[in-house]
Amino acid sequence: LKAGGVAGVCVDLILFPLDTVKTRLQSPQGFRKAGGFHGIYAGVPSTAIGSFPNAAAFFITYENVKSMLHHGSTSYLTPATHMVAACLGEVVACLVRVPSEVVKQRAQVSPSSSTLRILSHTLYHEGIQGLYRGYKSTVLREIPFSLVQFPLWESLKDLWSWKQGHVVDSWQSAVCGAFAGGFAAAVTTPLDVAKTRIMLAKAGSSNASGNVLAALSGIWRTQGLSGLFAGVVPRMAAISLGGFIFLGTYEKTRQLLL
Repeated sequence: LKAGGVAGVCVDLILFPLDTVKTRLQSPQGFRKAGGFHGIYAGVPSTAIGSFPNAAAFFITYENVKSMLHHGSTSYLTPATHMVAACLGEVVACLVRVPSEVVKQRAQVSPSSSTLRILSHTLYHEGIQGLYRGYKSTVLREIPFSLVQFPLWESLKDLWSWKQGHVVDSWQSAVCGAFAGGFAAAVTTPLDVAKTRIMLAKAGSSNASGNVLAALSGIWRTQGLSGLFAGVVPRMAAISLGGFIFLGTYEKTRQLLL
C-alpha cells in the first residue's frame, strides 16, 4: 500500500503539466480554447488527493492476485498471470481514479474554475453518477494498456536479470517500465481520446452516454486518424517518464520497506 501510494503521488505530480497538454489536445474545443499553456496546473488538487489511494489500490490487488495465481502455475503461464492481475488491479483502482480524473480533466480545460467549484457543480447537476461518467471507458482503456504494459515490464525485467545473473536494481526496473509504458501508451491512445471526450462531454449529449464505440466512430468521422491519435506524443512522453518514475519508485520503496 505504501510503496504503490508513494509511487503514484510522485509520478502524478511530477508529470501533471504533460497530462494537461495531452488533455487539451484531445478536448473537443481544441488546444487553444481549452486553455493552451495557461493554467497548466489546473486540477492538480484532484490528482494530489486521488493518486495515493488509486495507486495503492492497484498494487495491493496486483500483488495479491499475482501471488495467488503463481502457486502451481507453469512458467509459460506467467505472462497470463501478470495480465489477469493487472486487469483486476485496474478495475479496482478505477473506483478511485475515475472521480478524480473527471474533476481533474474538467479543471484542465476550464482553468478559470477551481477544482472545488467543478466538483460541486458536477455533484449538483449530475450527482455521484456524474463523477463516475467514463468509468467503463476508463476501464476499457486501462485493461488493454495493462495487458501490454505489465507482462512486457515483467518480461523485460526477467530478461535483464537473466543476462546479468542477478535480480534487476530499481533503476533497471524503471528503465523497463519506461519502455513498456511508452509502447502501451502508443497503442491505446484512441481509447484514451474516447475516454477524454466522454468525460468532457456536456450532460445529455451523445458522448455523455459513455458509449466508447460511438465516441471512437464520431472522432473517426470528424477528424480521421489524426483525431484518434490526438495527444499521442505527450501521452507517450508522460507515460514513458511515468513508467520510469512510477515502477522504479515502487520497486525502490518496496525494497526499503521489506
